[in-house]
Amino acid sequence: MNSPEMKNHKPVIIADDYGKVDGRFAFSSDVQRLSLGLSTLPGADQSMISASICRNSEGQPSSNMEEIPLHRILDLSILVCSALTHFSEAYRYEHLYDPENPIIDRIGLQGNAMNVSVCTDNKEIRKDIQLFDKSLSDNGEMIGERLRALSRLLLEMGYD
Repeated sequence: MNSPEMKNHKPVIIADDYGKVDGRFAFSSDVQRLSLGLSTLPGADQSMISASICRNSEGQPSSNMEEIPLHRILDLSILVCSALTHFSEAYRYEHLYDPENPIIDRIGLQGNAMNVSVCTDNKEIRKDIQLFDKSLSDNGEMIGERLRALSRLLLEMGYD
């Protein structure tokens, strides 16, 4: 499914057979390919880099595709890292966060800031945050492997 703000994703860089490395879904994933490419913005003569997740339908390639602008993928990566940092010290809080101050990070971007916080609108947050913490723990090795690969690539690119 395409994002409403983009269309016509044209792959440039791909990770075929992604289903073989799709974390706990490896070898049973419905994801066929990840790709980076160009998408056209409606009503504009400009393109932007986007990523897509191409899925299989019952073992057959499908046009079922999700597009995400590249900057949002990086923002999601920042969100993941911020959450991981929080949960590495969350044991200090009775409920794994401070209910009086649910903001766990504030990250400056584009002259403003992205606030990262615990979702206190979630009526079951105390149970869900426990489950989230357990899932991070259960998947620590897989997450760590990907973070090490990302760290190595960022260092090779000069981001230290």
